[in-house]
Amino acid sequence: MLIKLGFAALLLWVLVALFYYLWALTFDLSTIGQMPQRSSIYDRSGTFYSRTVGENRLVVPYDKVSQNFVNALISREDSRFYEHHGVDPIGIMRAIARNLLLGGMKQGGSTITQQLARNAFPLGGRTFNRKFLEAAMAFRIEMELSKEQILENYMNRIYFGSGLYGVEAASQAYFGCPASGMTLSQAALLAGLIRSPNRLSPFNDLVASLKQRDVVLSQMKELSDREDHTPFMTEAQYQQALNEKISPQPQKLINPLNSWAIDAILHELEQVVALDKIDTGGLRIDTSIDAGLQSAAEESVSRRLADVEARPDFRQQHHMNNGEAQEQLQGALVAIDNATGGITAIVGGRNFAESKYNRALVAMRQIGSSAKPFVYEEAFRRGVITPDTPISDARLTQGELPPRSPAYDPQNSDGTFGGELPAREGLIHSRNTMSVRVGLKTGLGDVASTMERLGLADHVPHYPSICLGSFESTLRNVTVAYTALATGGSRLHPHLIEQVTDADGTVLYRATHGRIPTLDPTATRTTTGVLTEVLTRGTASNSAALGLKKPAAGKTGTTDHFQDAWFLGYTQGLTCGVWVGFDHPKTIMRGGYGAELALPIWVDVMQSKPADHFASGPLL
Repeated sequence: MLIKLGFAALLLWVLVALFYYLWALTFDLSTIGQMPQRSSIYDRSGTFYSRTVGENRLVVPYDKVSQNFVNALISREDSRFYEHHGVDPIGIMRAIARNLLLGGMKQGGSTITQQLARNAFPLGGRTFNRKFLEAAMAFRIEMELSKEQILENYMNRIYFGSGLYGVEAASQAYFGCPASGMTLSQAALLAGLIRSPNRLSPFNDLVASLKQRDVVLSQMKELSDREDHTPFMTEAQYQQALNEKISPQPQKLINPLNSWAIDAILHELEQVVALDKIDTGGLRIDTSIDAGLQSAAEESVSRRLADVEARPDFRQQHHMNNGEAQEQLQGALVAIDNATGGITAIVGGRNFAESKYNRALVAMRQIGSSAKPFVYEEAFRRGVITPDTPISDARLTQGELPPRSPAYDPQNSDGTFGGELPAREGLIHSRNTMSVRVGLKTGLGDVASTMERLGLADHVPHYPSICLGSFESTLRNVTVAYTALATGGSRLHPHLIEQVTDADGTVLYRATHGRIPTLDPTATRTTTGVLTEVLTRGTASNSAALGLKKPAAGKTGTTDHFQDAWFLGYTQGLTCGVWVGFDHPKTIMRGGYGAELALPIWVDVMQSKPADHFASGPLL
């Protein structure tokens, strides 16, 4: 009878085990190594720049983790790890005995493999049903993965407190070193966190974490002293580890959204890579951003705007006194590599922490006189004028305007009118009347079409005022239009992301470096020749005093009532655009021309040391 009962019980256990093992087989074991982690962003030189949002985890292979930590982990969590096959009956019995002796649940009997199973797969809540399934999963994992693979997945997956996942992120944050470089003492401290990571985090309670370190070191020493066990340490190493001073200083974790550049990169990433790939993380994102140029641009925008606000004429304009809060003056900048179309720097405002509104990409503003080069280029292309063709600088008459056109009487910025001057003077000195006459001679329809092909606007009305930039565009679009001048006629395709690679090394996206022939090369060279004079004797002639030493061409831009200040210009290697103004359009200050407000920022960036990374030489 007893034999029959025993056989029935054995058969029942076999059936139960078979049931749970078959259940375990329904899980996809190939996903065990798929862990959410932040993707890494690199600048144009291949230097690490930032990380994306997500779990603060850096997945590393087994051989990139210090053996000290592997030994500490096994001593702390599963001393018979290399002897069992997923479930350790001896460990379970030992845990039961200690819990009965000490009272309550003081020690668990789960192996490292069981812990990996429940952390990697949705096995359910804390029930006996889950424990049986967990054991079956652990057995299956041991059957299909090596011990090193199990440890690698476990060490990369577990939580170490303070928002840190995986051994690499924890080692870098707590000790300032990679996981491969941990000392014995550091490894023991990290292993001691696993059972209560938030409470024992050295950032939260260093004393408690050091006590746990000593416990782990003691466990390691106990195993090392056993004749049947490979020693983890010598007595001298044990004493040295106990006495090693550990005082982790909270590392300044990289904010994944700490700049306009990163914000723009993440927006572009969503356009070029499938969302499921982004969510998985672990991507390598190579970008066109030049970290040094980005930093120089952010610093210059902030400093130069503060200088403007400190000027007496600005303060008088806005009645800034008695500590009254005023709307801050804002600025934006875009710099583009003329060789590739890659955006090398992007600043969307004065302070990213205060306002994440990206004025470089989305703010629509009148572009003013920055539109004039394209009027003259179209005139040169069609042969209507040459740079030396006489053009009247007198006040416009109604008879010069298109039939049935409303009255239009543009003023020159200095309030004066003149006689006939060579056409180049109209662009060099930004004479409004001359520029409108050039546009009328050329044909407003042709001028508008050129501006549309350049991407300045989807629809440019056929009005005389378009010659003075009376329509709206974004700084990005205006800067991209100027790349057609910088390259000799081809409008570049702007981008921030050069390449995206997944964790397996598969290229998910690569930039095309598109170039769209848009302007006539001969007319473009002629226009560039005139625009170089803007910087030497025209509206931007103060550029040399500001420090400009490189050959460059460009154009100032100022809208009615000094509401927007622009400077767009280029060297052989870089095209850069700058805008200054208020979010709610109003007069910045009397005499707030582009040369006064935007040009200084442009010169700062183009003369910065990082700008030397790009070609600099004759433009023609």
